[in-house]
Amino acid sequence: MNVLPKKENQPVTPKILGQKVAPEKEPQTVVMDGKALLEPLANASLNTNWLETELDKMNVSIENVFLGQVDSDGQLTVDLYDDKLTAAEPTEKPLLLATMKKCQADLELFALATENQKSKQLYQKNSERMQQAIDKITPYLQ
Repeated sequence: MNVLPKKENQPVTPKILGQKVAPEKEPQTVVMDGKALLEPLANASLNTNWLETELDKMNVSIENVFLGQVDSDGQLTVDLYDDKLTAAEPTEKPLLLATMKKCQADLELFALATENQKSKQLYQKNSERMQQAIDKITPYLQ
């Protein structure tokens, strides 16, 4: 027996809302059994220096990594041999979005704080531009 929800109870998709979503490539396995895999790293346009830097950010040595994968956004996700060890979650995308929102808010504050009309208009115009950029890039950063 199959059950389908009624139209009004079906989940909303980006296509229904008319939104574009970022295209996704398949994840590349770049670490297996504690060893870097050079070909998948090259396929993802990355190198061992990048891998070492990302593992350092997570405070993990490559020998403790059972499986490491890079997604289409270049985020490294690792599964460790010892489940008691923890690896830091990737934070680049949320941090970028938060920084952009802070810049937009700062521009609005500058517009409110200045007495000069030309400066006020310039800050407001750039605040609106920043908001437009945030609106465009948000689907890619979530």
